[in-house]
Amino acid sequence: MLRYLSYSILVVWLLMGAVGFIIGDGANNVMLSQLLVGPNSQAILGSDELGRPVLERVILGAQTSLFVAIGVVFFSAIIGTTVGVYSGYMGGWTDRIITKIIDVFLAFPGLLLAIALAAILGPGIENVVFALVVVGWVGYARLARAQTLSLRSREHVLAARALAIPTWLILFRHLLPLLLAPLGVEATFGVAGAVISEAGLSFLGLGVQPPEASWGSMIKEGTRYLLVAPHLVLAPGIALMLVVLAVNLIGDQWRDHLDVKARHNRK
Repeated sequence: MLRYLSYSILVVWLLMGAVGFIIGDGANNVMLSQLLVGPNSQAILGSDELGRPVLERVILGAQTSLFVAIGVVFFSAIIGTTVGVYSGYMGGWTDRIITKIIDVFLAFPGLLLAIALAAILGPGIENVVFALVVVGWVGYARLARAQTLSLRSREHVLAARALAIPTWLILFRHLLPLLLAPLGVEATFGVAGAVISEAGLSFLGLGVQPPEASWGSMIKEGTRYLLVAPHLVLAPGIALMLVVLAVNLIGDQWRDHLDVKARHNRK
């Protein structure tokens, strides 16, 4: 039951991202007659401090979080996997240098480094994606390197090296397919982390700027009217919680499914 609920929330999130293109700038229209109106038949989730419908703003915020999550995970996975696989396969001084670089990035708290980069680059969704990619590629690199170190001595890899197959082809054909499963699990947690980080940066004013919608900025704006209009905080807050919870549960399910030993012990 929990599995189907998690996938249902994920599908709703994806649909909200698609519906956001249909809504467009209509959710930014100011209606002074609807200031801080609670949920009603005309606005299911009420209206904000400018009379804008909260439901449509939440949908646009879902689109923003989806765009950031996809962009961050995609670029982080490509960069981190490439660096990690190359480092683990080559070994020697190449691996030592890359490992030290990874350790330097890990020495800084990820979110604080993203905040510093976003502050330097300025607000904007592209800068948020760039800042989170600079922080997020390290996890994929560590995982890919660790997996490559355990796979590079496999018989099929040694046979390919004995046949003088080019290194890039060995990495792409013989190692990368075996890394897709653990990297896929890492990507699910990366999606949840990107959604939380984007909301946090927007809450601090370093992410998406008004009138563009973001769950983090909606929560920030709603805190000023928490006593008179709690729906301004509850709507984006619950949406953020459900999406992150669903993605994390899906990641746990995939990890358990891929752990053959754990499944055998449970049986």
